[in-house]
Parts: sequence; structure tokens; C-alpha cells
Amino acid sequence: MCNEYSSKVDVATVNADFAAAGIALGASEGTPNLEARDSIRITETAPIVRGSEGGAVDLVQRRWSWPGPGGRPVYNFRSDNREFPGGRCLIVADGFYEFTDPAEPGKKRKDKWRFTLAGEPWFCIAGLWRAVPELGEAFTMLTTAPGPDIAPYHDRQVAVLRRADWAAWLGGLASAKALLQPLPAGSLMVERVG
Repeated sequence: MCNEYSSKVDVATVNADFAAAGIALGASEGTPNLEARDSIRITETAPIVRGSEGGAVDLVQRRWSWPGPGGRPVYNFRSDNREFPGGRCLIVADGFYEFTDPAEPGKKRKDKWRFTLAGEPWFCIAGLWRAVPELGEAFTMLTTAPGPDIAPYHDRQVAVLRRADWAAWLGGLASAKALLQPLPAGSLMVERVG
């Protein structure tokens, strides 16, 4: 399952695109410095958009994953038939990676595939955030059954939300079951990167 993604989106673009989607972003902790990164891995800090006190929506940086049973990191969480009435967030990304067994004989490393949203320079992945003792706040990505673009590579996919659904997800205005669905064929572009 997705354990690495990329985010090279600058703050001005995030603010402008959220404003175009009818969402005014706050920065209650100050405007974060969004470093362009080709690789964001579990336990690293990355940008998310989440609700805050008084119904405001903030762009913040948080840790990806919280400790689960036995100390294993919870970096993906199945959304199947769950509603998530609170703690919803959007994870700012421009691509995510999946890995498959090597196609070439004798190759030891897995093949690495990069997925991007067709027609969009960046997108948001549905997630959850929570307060975590000793860590502050952390987030995890939500997953769904795979759509046809992902199925040849993995048996799950991260829940990519269309821009028209960002406000509904953050505000809890629509059922999670309705929003967190596999994307139709042709929605994701894929390229082998390793």
C-alpha cells in the first residue's frame, strides 16, 4: 500500500486552488514553508488541510502516521463502510507511489510506479488526523478498493478526492461512503520511475 508520495506544490498555489474551490484557508500556526519534495515517507512531516477551532480550515504540517498496535505505524486506514464524523483532513500531493515485484529477471529491487491525477497538476488524498500523546498531531491516508488504473499494481488505492469534493469532505457535508470511491478508468496516469 502507498508508503511514499510526493508534494511539490507551493503555498500560493494551494491557497489559490482552495479559494477557487470555495474554501478560505487559514494559517493559525503561521504560513507553513512547503518544501518541494519528490519523496515523503512514513513518520515524516508533510502538509495537510484540516478543520480547526471555530470551523476554520487550516493548512498545517503534521507527521504522517501514528503508532498503532504493537508500535507499527498507522499510515493507511481502510475506509470501507465507515463514515468518519470527525478528524477529516486533506493531504496535499502531486503523486503517489506503488511497488510491484520486479518484471526483469534477476532484478532484486521492486519496480516503482508513480501515479498522478490526469489533467491536474496536484490533488488531495482523503485522510484523518488526530492528537497523539508525545507526538502532537498526526495523519493517516484513507484507502478504498482499487480502481481499474491501480488494480494491476495493488489491491488497494489511496482515496483521491476531486476538487469539487474537498469542501464536502472537510465539512462532513457528504457521506464518506459516497465520497471515498475508487476512481474510474483513465483518472490516474502511471509511469515507471524505478
